[in-house]
Amino acid sequence: MNAFVLVVFAKFGVQHGNEFAKAHAVPRHYFGEQKCIHGGVAFGQVELGADAAAFFPAEQDVELISGSATFHLRTLRSEDFPTLPSPSPDTRITIPAEAFVSTVSRVARSASRDETRPVLTGILMSASGQELRMVATDSYRLSVKETTLESPLHGSLEANVPARALQELVRIAQTAEADSLAVSVGQSQVVFELGDTVLSSRLIDGQFPNYRQLLPESVDHELRLSSAELTEVVRRISLLAQKNVPLRLSFAEGTLTVSAQTPDVGEASEAIPVPFRGDRFEIGFNPEFLRDGLESIETEELVLKLISPLRPGLIESPDSGDFVYLIMPIRLNA
Repeated sequence: MNAFVLVVFAKFGVQHGNEFAKAHAVPRHYFGEQKCIHGGVAFGQVELGADAAAFFPAEQDVELISGSATFHLRTLRSEDFPTLPSPSPDTRITIPAEAFVSTVSRVARSASRDETRPVLTGILMSASGQELRMVATDSYRLSVKETTLESPLHGSLEANVPARALQELVRIAQTAEADSLAVSVGQSQVVFELGDTVLSSRLIDGQFPNYRQLLPESVDHELRLSSAELTEVVRRISLLAQKNVPLRLSFAEGTLTVSAQTPDVGEASEAIPVPFRGDRFEIGFNPEFLRDGLESIETEELVLKLISPLRPGLIESPDSGDFVYLIMPIRLNA
């Protein structure tokens, strides 16, 4: 056991005021001093020997000694470090960690990376009763995941949380040994507690789009397909969909042909049997966005819903419909 633990409180990526911070909790008695190390020094996880000791030779200095290793660091005043928000017991909700991680992972790809539209860089997170729902969109595609929990929650919440903060929480949860996490939503902040880690983030200001009105009430074609087969075909043909070239899906009686053609590069096509009936139908999609939607399906089969070449397509989980992925089409040239 090491003689002491060096603790780092870190603030991450400020983006339109939506910064988030992470802290690892340690026993309060590890040593009596608190120092703020200069942010220009990069630290990873370092193990020191059992003889490790910390000294404070001057007010603005800290010295770490372990065997023949010596670290002499200049520090800043700990009073100047921003105060991290504290969890509020009045709004604290406990959610199963596995369900939370799975839900975030299914929708995070659809969150926007465009910093000029900050409201779309978040994931709309809501929870009440036995349902956890998360929604993300970049205006070109939309992901909605509803997860049914084993037992009712004691409370409810709704917040637009930066996708980067939730993805960091997923990374922490995948290495932590915790069955649940706690969420506290304040007026402008959200605090997550997972094991001995606390992660806080500012909430995103602005009205999240009314995603429900984007989901069509009826469709013209509804096809139940093999998830693995269609995903593999799209991956292969996407190799020839370069330079913003769309992936072309051509439906005929009983057949789907996926094709792509990039000038000066090449072309590819592959056909698979599908239960399509009716007049020929052709629609184009962004290959990366289509692949993301297909890879988000975790069941052996999926449901592909289509209306017209200029209307959005839907990829859904069969039967339960607990996951919906809406993708905007690309107009095809003749």
